[in-house]
Amino acid sequence: METVVNLWFVIIAFLWTGYFVLEGFDFGVGLLAPFVSRGPEQHRQSLETIGPVWDGNEVWLITAVGAMFAAFPAWYAGMFSAFYLPVVLILVGLIVRGVGLEWRGKVTNPVWCDLGIVVGSALPAFLWGAVFADVLFDSTLAALVGGLFTLATCVLHGAVFLSLKTDGPVRRRARAAALAASAVVLPLAVAALSSLGSIPALISMAALAAGAALTYRRREGWAFTATAGAIALASVAVFAELRGAPLPGITLTDAASGPYTLTMLSWIGLITLPFVLVYQGWTYWVFRKRVALTAH
Repeated sequence: METVVNLWFVIIAFLWTGYFVLEGFDFGVGLLAPFVSRGPEQHRQSLETIGPVWDGNEVWLITAVGAMFAAFPAWYAGMFSAFYLPVVLILVGLIVRGVGLEWRGKVTNPVWCDLGIVVGSALPAFLWGAVFADVLFDSTLAALVGGLFTLATCVLHGAVFLSLKTDGPVRRRARAAALAASAVVLPLAVAALSSLGSIPALISMAALAAGAALTYRRREGWAFTATAGAIALASVAVFAELRGAPLPGITLTDAASGPYTLTMLSWIGLITLPFVLVYQGWTYWVFRKRVALTAH
């Protein structure tokens, strides 16, 4: 029983980590697009970098939450009821952002769509960090620092992604935005991650610094690898802390479903998860080229 419980905790941590890494640059692009673009063509170019993948990235969140509900119902119920308002605001943000991205090319004046994309990207980018920091430390100050750290990290991650996936003026401005964001992210990383005191947290801070250095040297591919690795390692550090007690006074075994449910989930996950990973990898491979500036 304990082995299966630990297996499903690892799977859920993996799903959340994938969500943070992939949606991290989505949120960053949504926040930065109005500021690195001059005119509708450049704005379109910026958003087209995430156009083929943003909705697929959200599947990671749906899968992570669904796995929590099935494998650890007490953890799911306790966490999402305790943070009901932030979770509702996150859902509202995701809906508004999705509407903005889908409708932007179908309306005459897309200013409200652009505002919705910015707000809908900022809310989850900040609130997920605040929620998990509050779960770990039960402190308003920790929640604020955690939220600012994840928001700033998403901006950095998105700026590096934009500099990797675009050309021309947008690429130059995205690189400048990444360097500016680094000056904010690195102190916040020290404040947010040093309290965890784990090896993944320390390596995450080093990876963020490496991402800034690689961006300065115009090595966008390696810089994106560094920022993605930093987010993944920060997530690993958070879930390593949660493993002992995902909620105060509740162990993983206490929060878990029964043996039959976990066994059935294991077979379902074994069959379906590889297909999901292969499909998402294929999507990124197909849309791997830079998005060029084109006039419409």
